[in-house]
Amino acid sequence: MKLGLQLGYWGAQPPANAPELIAAAEAEGFDAVFAAESWGSDAFTPLAWWGSSTDRVRLGTSVVQISARTPTSTAMHALTLDHLSGGRAILGLGVSGPQVVEGWYGQPFTKPLARTREYVSIVRKVLARQEPVTSDGPHFPLPYTGPGSTGLGKPLKPITHPLRADIPIWLGAEGPKNVALTAEIADGWLAIYYSPRLAPMYNEWLDEGFARPGARRCREDFEVAATCQVIVTDDRAAAIAGLKPVTALYVGGMGAPELNFHAQVYTRMGYGEQVDEIGRLFRAGRKDEAAAVVPDEMVTETMIIGNVDEVRADVKRWADAGVTMLLVSCRDADHVRELSAAVLG
Repeated sequence: MKLGLQLGYWGAQPPANAPELIAAAEAEGFDAVFAAESWGSDAFTPLAWWGSSTDRVRLGTSVVQISARTPTSTAMHALTLDHLSGGRAILGLGVSGPQVVEGWYGQPFTKPLARTREYVSIVRKVLARQEPVTSDGPHFPLPYTGPGSTGLGKPLKPITHPLRADIPIWLGAEGPKNVALTAEIADGWLAIYYSPRLAPMYNEWLDEGFARPGARRCREDFEVAATCQVIVTDDRAAAIAGLKPVTALYVGGMGAPELNFHAQVYTRMGYGEQVDEIGRLFRAGRKDEAAAVVPDEMVTETMIIGNVDEVRADVKRWADAGVTMLLVSCRDADHVRELSAAVLG
């Protein structure tokens, strides 16, 4: 099992101790460091700035929102970071959700699967640098010839030669069609709210993608990086109670009532009744009551909590289910060292 340090996206201010966390992660054998974006800080800049002090860890975006940049722009960011880091970039992409895509980026959210397929195809063409990049797709046509165009657009290929033509592309995906697409066109899956209990279902989705003509990978060389809070503690009950408000936030508040991908994930796990009640209470402003509805199992399904022996047993269970990397958040360098000792031994 590998460990990835998830820095996430910034709140009101940049995190003060990120350099400390990254230095500890590299020293303690973590495989990668990831940065995210929502509608504040971006994902690439922190990796370039803080990653400049590293020598070994991979630097990944988890995730870059595809509506935030054209595919050629994202490819430019990735090839630049890959050069600066000496070939350590991982390009993690995701579609986000309609509230952000349409409310923040001013782009339509429809047809996310088709947009993702076309987007990844263009990024790969840029990185291959075999010929000027063109695309006949309806979402990102190159050259653009639509309304307002001058007709002077010219197919181009990047001036800068990419260090690697095969920068790993991982996709954040939650539903069955997205996961199957990820297995078909990507090099890894960024899984959120992964549950080892449901591994047979996930494997069915993945196998559908691996079996498609032209699939890039097979199970043996495909990475599954699962976001997983790992807490080493002798007071398991208190830790679970402390995490219930976060679960209620994502189930009840991160998405529109009629379209919340996180809520859909927990519904697939079998918590549909609780999901409906959490959403109702959360939207009514009764957040404490919403958290109280969250059963312990909703927390422990997707997180690893317990003493060192319990954590190690659970890590093995996740690895046996097909997870190759745990993406963990850490509060300080001591926490990084604690997780390294528990997970990596």
